[in-house]
Amino acid sequence: MIPWLVGRPQFPPVERALAEPAGLLAAGGELTPDWLLAAYRRGIFPWYSAGEPILWWSPNPRLVLLPAEIHITRSLRRTLRRRRFEIRLDTAFAEVVEHCAAPREPGGSTWITAEMRAAYLAMHELGYAHSVESWLDGELVGGLYGIGLGRAFFGESMFSRATDASKVALAHLARFLEARDYAVIDCQMTTPHLLSMGAREIPRAVFAAGLETWTRSGPPPARWPAEAARGIDWG
Repeated sequence: MIPWLVGRPQFPPVERALAEPAGLLAAGGELTPDWLLAAYRRGIFPWYSAGEPILWWSPNPRLVLLPAEIHITRSLRRTLRRRRFEIRLDTAFAEVVEHCAAPREPGGSTWITAEMRAAYLAMHELGYAHSVESWLDGELVGGLYGIGLGRAFFGESMFSRATDASKVALAHLARFLEARDYAVIDCQMTTPHLLSMGAREIPRAVFAAGLETWTRSGPPPARWPAEAARGIDWG
């Protein structure tokens, strides 16, 4: 059994998360900024489908990407050098979330519900949620969004409508965060795509211990400068 959360944002210890379904910790609560900030500081994130209660997760192991360890293949590096895409930060957050929420196949469902979209838009207005956007000929064709808290960035979702568009966004995110002394990009769940980009699994206990330091130091919440990721030297 998992606890039902009510009242104030108080979560059980992450080590109480279930082994099956892997990482499920609690249900209930709210998606207000105080709940989300309390969750992310502990390595907990919401993930549920329409019609379900809010479900909170903390999987073990945890997939993370250290900004300096991102793996850039030769083909991706060629794309980055050609600067085929224009990279912008925080100029189209709502549109990025909308694209990420679109079903991956016709008739499919999405876990990014209307309630989730509204919650992360509120976090964006407060300066905690950010988007990295790949533009091609004036059209938004790829990107990602997530939460920046202290020296940790918690990736939520990405989308791509052109070859390498999301990879280019992730590469720029990593370089942007590395230059600003961020410690980690949380990737949440393990996927072959993220592993190929240099992400690796670490024990949940190690991740949670790191967050105690990472989320208490770093820049204050604010919009990222739109052009801050441009001009990176891809060698």
